[in-house]
Amino acid sequence: MLEDFIAAYEYLMNHGDCNGNVGVVGFCFGGSISNMMAVKVPTLKASVPFYGGQPTEDIDQIQAPLLLQYAGLDERINAGWPDYESKLKEHNKEYGMFLYPDVNHGFHNNTTPRYDKEAAELAWERTIAFFKEHLS
Repeated sequence: MLEDFIAAYEYLMNHGDCNGNVGVVGFCFGGSISNMMAVKVPTLKASVPFYGGQPTEDIDQIQAPLLLQYAGLDERINAGWPDYESKLKEHNKEYGMFLYPDVNHGFHNNTTPRYDKEAAELAWERTIAFFKEHLS
């Protein structure tokens, strides 16, 4: 599946309307893919994983700035954050992280009871601002 996303990235990069700045955003498993895209695609310009699993190796290969969005009540995914942050710092990677307290994994999905309108809107505002900064 990661190869499919990398192929989509390459398609966009070769599209006549592309300015050469491509970013990725993903939610849940897509958040994991967003993290892995940052590892595997050195020319990616920005990555915004929402509550995605963290890569465990090759973090030194990340070139894209990261905007990491986590749900405060998501113990399973959040358990990997301290190690990931340590490796990001060790390799001087550009990242920002927001932890939205009192919300569950999937807080951005408005089709489930886990949806949190306030946190979702704030996270999306931050995502759009991040993309404007890094993809314009």
